[in-house]
Parts: sequence; C-alpha cells; structure tokens
Amino acid sequence: MNKATIVTLTINPSLDKSTHFDKLVPEQKLRCAAPHYDAGGGGINVSKAIARLGGESMAIFTSGGPIGKALEHLVAQEKIQTVTIPTKSWTRENFIALDAHDNAQYRFDFPGPRLSAAEIRKATRVVAQAKPQFLVLSGSLNEGLDSNFYALLAQKAKAKGVKVIVDTSGDALDKTLKEGVYLAKPNLGELAKLLGIERIKNDEIEAAAQKLIKKGHAQILVVSMGPTGAVLITKDQTHWVKAPKVPKKSTVGAGDSMVGGIVWALSQDKSLKEAIQWGVACGSAATMNEGTLLFKAQDAKRLFKAIQKTK
Repeated sequence: MNKATIVTLTINPSLDKSTHFDKLVPEQKLRCAAPHYDAGGGGINVSKAIARLGGESMAIFTSGGPIGKALEHLVAQEKIQTVTIPTKSWTRENFIALDAHDNAQYRFDFPGPRLSAAEIRKATRVVAQAKPQFLVLSGSLNEGLDSNFYALLAQKAKAKGVKVIVDTSGDALDKTLKEGVYLAKPNLGELAKLLGIERIKNDEIEAAAQKLIKKGHAQILVVSMGPTGAVLITKDQTHWVKAPKVPKKSTVGAGDSMVGGIVWALSQDKSLKEAIQWGVACGSAATMNEGTLLFKAQDAKRLFKAIQKTK
C-alpha cells in the first residue's frame, strides 16, 4: 500500500443511478431519460472532489457483487488510488430522479449490505495500515454495523497523530465526536441534535459550536447551511462564507464536495479562511450539475475567485 497524505473511507458506498423525466403522475408509466451512473458514497465523493482539484488521495471502500465491480470501474476512471475490501453481499444502488416539469428532485437511498465480522476486521486493519496525514470518515454506516465504528477508527488514528475528519450523522457522529476529531462538518440540524436542542438560529451557531470545541469534541467545526453557505469555527477563529448564487440542478454530493475542497486546501497548507472558501466554492459548483456528477474544476475555481472578492 502506497503512503497517501489523504485517505478516505467509504464503508457503505453505492452505485448512483440518475435520470430525469417530464412529469410525475401517480400510477402511470414514467418515461425516463437514459440513466447516468456514478460511483457514490461519502468518502469516494471526497476523493473525486480532491482529484478534480488536482490533488491525490487513497480511497478505501467495500465492494461486492456485479454492482461492486461497476463501482470499482467508475472509481478507476477518476484516476484515484484505491484499496477495495471485498464483501460477500452486493454493493447497494441509489436512485436519483429529476422531474423536469418543476425541477423537483427525488432521491431514493437504499440501506447498505450487512458486513461480516471478518469484513469489518479487514476494513479496520486496512485503515490502520494507511497512516495518512488526514483520514476522512464519511458517509452512512451499513445495516447492523455498530454506531461506534467510526469512533473506534478515530481513536486508533489519533493515537498515531493522524488528523481525523468526520462527516456523518446520528449516533455515529455523536460517538465519533466524543473521541475528539480534527474537523467535523455537521449541518444546522445535526449541530442542534449534538447539543440536545430542537433548532439553532444562524446567530447562535458560533456559541453552539464553541460548546463542542471546548469539550474537546473537535478542533475545527464547519457548519453547513445549505444554499446560504457555511461557517468555519475554531477556539479562536470564525470565518463565514456566503454561498454564491448559481443555477441549481442537484444537491447530491454538494456536502461531500465541500469536504473535499476543505481537506484538499488543508493538505496544500492553505489558511483556514481559504479552506472554507474552497469548500463553499466546490459545494456550490456541485449543485450546478445533474445527478451525482459533483463539480467541474473550472466552475469551482471561478466561484473561489468570486468568493474571495466578496466582503
């Protein structure tokens, strides 16, 4: 295994199938456009984003059955270094459909296959052997996988001086943060859940984030606010970045693109302010494309320059 600065883990990847149709009518056959296939899953998307910015990473992911083989082929086309963990169960598929009549997007996410104890042990071992500067734990967990899975990986990685970045939700996020990570990217709803409150207003975000930072749950918190933008918060820095206005076609992969932009910038020794600017630029650029295409490098670079000019 070649040493990589950035390693991403996708324990529950997917083959993403996207299409569009003219109008949703119940009980009628919907004539769809030819489907487009993309390799999906949090960590894979982060690696794809890094590659589009000219960076390098190693993507570790599970793969099973014919769908897994198709997934591997699509990741290989992105020129990403990979390590696959073979599974007996088939890799899942997800389905995204756009109604061209009203631009409404329908996303169907299926549960991932159950992993055997041996497959889980292998995934843990492969991640432990990587020893990168940054380890990105991103995406949902498989059916039946203990919600402390990411937390255990974070604990072992931190002991080796690895900077752990986590982007997940629910109990998995809560337990991983209690181990303490380098960076986490909750959205507003997830931040509220972590603090046991119903909702957080924009003017309450900084104080809320500082509570988690003071507890040692994260050194850096990036709170995504959807089309509004994002804010990066540390114990002594706060950087708000407003999202530029772009023609929106799909939000799939926008959060992963944001993480990819941030970790790429950090790996290039960019400042925290530049890192969050790159994150918002990549996330916004991803919404300009249909399905799960993520972003085009030229769009991200153009938006980054526009963000830098915005006061």
